[in-house]
Amino acid sequence: MQDEAAGRSGEDFYTGSEAGSRMVEEAGEERRAEVNEERGAAAESSSAQQELAQLRGEKDQLLDRLARLQAEFDNARKREAKERTDAREYTVGNTVEPFLGVMDNFQLALKAQGSADQLRAGVELILKQMEEALKGLQVVAVETVGTQFDPRVHEALGSIETAEFPDHQVLEEIRRGYKIREKLLRPALVRIASNPAQVSA
Repeated sequence: MQDEAAGRSGEDFYTGSEAGSRMVEEAGEERRAEVNEERGAAAESSSAQQELAQLRGEKDQLLDRLARLQAEFDNARKREAKERTDAREYTVGNTVEPFLGVMDNFQLALKAQGSADQLRAGVELILKQMEEALKGLQVVAVETVGTQFDPRVHEALGSIETAEFPDHQVLEEIRRGYKIREKLLRPALVRIASNPAQVSA
């Protein structure tokens, strides 16, 4: 009996010690799991911080690039506006320059003390100078007297009944018309022939 009791107590001892050992192992495993979780969480946190830092860096680069592009666009817009203004001023300058001499001659004519014939001759010279200035800009007068009426370049203000000239021939120019190259700037105001013989025929 004593041997059996001793045997049981020995078994209980070993069983108890195995249980204790298991508990220690389980506690160790739990602690290792906690440590691993903590390490994993720390690693994830570190990775998230690195990713956040990278995203912030990319954002800063994009904002810097956007600011540069806006500055370049603003500079290009200002440059284009200046070039347009310069081109307009250049065009106006080139257009006006030939007429400055015409104005000078008009002022001289107003100061001149001469006869009516001399004044008329002076005005005719100024008119010729004006026509030359217009030709330099490729502005030419529309042909009128002696040509057939053309509604594309002529505007009839009336007709003159005649048997001497063909019907619809321009007989009189009231106001000169002008073209720049082939584009009409303004039509010529004219009076045209009305030939009843040709109309009835």
